[in-house]
Amino acid sequence: MSTAAEVLVIILSVFLAFFLILGVMLTIYLIKLTREIRNVTQAAGRTVGTIESVVSGAAKLTSPLFMAELINKYLKKFKKGKKGE
Repeated sequence: MSTAAEVLVIILSVFLAFFLILGVMLTIYLIKLTREIRNVTQAAGRTVGTIESVVSGAAKLTSPLFMAELINKYLKKFKKGKKGE
């Protein structure tokens, strides 16, 4: 093999080793990133579930109160109308 070919093989093997190490490091960082993304999405899901239950509870509470206020208002109008007659 000539000297030029040997130099070319050495250069290519150095670049191959460099990109192999870079690929391994990138794979490790991507695995860590996906774990963090999974944790964030789970936390967001828990938060949404909590907010949904709070809103559902508030809706159950306000609906009967709204109906009671509406009925009370019409009863007062009805009583005022009878007293005026």
